[in-house]
Amino acid sequence: MPRPALPPPPPPPGIRAWPDQEALLADRARAMGELLRLSIGPVRLLLLWLTAAGFAIGWTIFGAALRMFAEGVDIFSPLFGVIAGAIGLGFMIPTGLVIGFGIASDAEVRGRLRSWSALTRDPAGDGRYGAPGLSLLWFLPSFLLCAYGLWLSFTVPAGARPGVDTLTGVALLMGLGLILWITGLIGVAKAVSHYRWALRLVARHPAPAGERGGAHR
Repeated sequence: MPRPALPPPPPPPGIRAWPDQEALLADRARAMGELLRLSIGPVRLLLLWLTAAGFAIGWTIFGAALRMFAEGVDIFSPLFGVIAGAIGLGFMIPTGLVIGFGIASDAEVRGRLRSWSALTRDPAGDGRYGAPGLSLLWFLPSFLLCAYGLWLSFTVPAGARPGVDTLTGVALLMGLGLILWITGLIGVAKAVSHYRWALRLVARHPAPAGERGGAHR
């Protein structure tokens, strides 16, 4: 889940040079708006799904390679299995790394969003960052993915029939269920984390009149 360059964190207290509160709020609003887009924007959700789909394709190809080795219908099966396994790993390794780096990047985005939000208070404008529609967009499909992934992971081995279902076939479906579960869990965790942060943000008491009119340096 690659992302563009992040807005910088707020400057340390000793070198802040905003001429007035309005300038501070304007910079804060720009940074938080961009960070919010990078955190729970619809494009981020689409990128997560595409990356997970790439990993699932790789796992499916790798599972086909395992089946070639296990069944070995002819002398060429091991060769085709090696080729298919390499292709599957070629999908899984980079997409897995992208997902891992994306999780780390999301943590950095959340940290900077919290830093900017803690810089000052804007009772009139902070309500816009709640974004309940975006949180719901992340939560609902992610929850369904989690549920279906768990169902697939447990029902497939429980319903396997000796002599009919192969071990590689069961492992393939369980792996797909795990991929769906992890993808959904990432989305659910992000939606819940943002919702909790937004609740804390809008629940703050209005800033004192002296703070709203004073300059921050």
